[in-house]
Amino acid sequence: MSELHNIIDQTNSSTQETTVPDNSEHQQQEPVRENEDDGEHELHKLLLPDVHHLPFTPPSAVESNFVSYFAPDFMKPGHDQYVYRHANGLCVIGLASTHVAFKDKGGITAVDFNVGKSDRSGIKVTGKRKKNAQHFESNTALCKVCTSDASYIVRCCVKGSLLEVNDRLVKQPELLNSSAEREGYIAIIMPKPADWLKVKASLLGLEEYKKLRSLC
Repeated sequence: MSELHNIIDQTNSSTQETTVPDNSEHQQQEPVRENEDDGEHELHKLLLPDVHHLPFTPPSAVESNFVSYFAPDFMKPGHDQYVYRHANGLCVIGLASTHVAFKDKGGITAVDFNVGKSDRSGIKVTGKRKKNAQHFESNTALCKVCTSDASYIVRCCVKGSLLEVNDRLVKQPELLNSSAEREGYIAIIMPKPADWLKVKASLLGLEEYKKLRSLC
């Protein structure tokens, strides 16, 4: 009988030893899992943002790839122009939506690049070194836009090398009325870094321009 009791006692003691869980390893793994869960949650938020935090309209190509600057009343009152600067330094020049030409009845009806001593539309720049590029001052005339009542000179706004003019406007001047900030751009200019810093100080940012023209 005493031997049976001893066996039962040994069995009970061994059972108790095997049934007590060791939580040390589990406790060490919990922080790792929590960190993994946090990482997955952040990734999910990044890939699938909350629709309530998204803008009403997606950013345009100009907003995504360029920084917008404006030269209001450039040389003359109402001659508002934009300068869209790309990260590589290129500047796209065009007419701002508040340019006085757009206020004339019928809008812009013709574009003439034959200003100054040469026809700007005849400039052909080639190669990485931009061979044949002409260097202009900020007040140099790029073209003349015409309405039924008047004509207006569009200028470079920045000092630099003229790489391209949008000669489509000669046959399609209506692009200025419908899409002046995109297909209706006037020219592309590459300023030197030092020259850009000088002219940048005289330009307005997008928000400043909106406040000036009460577009907010």
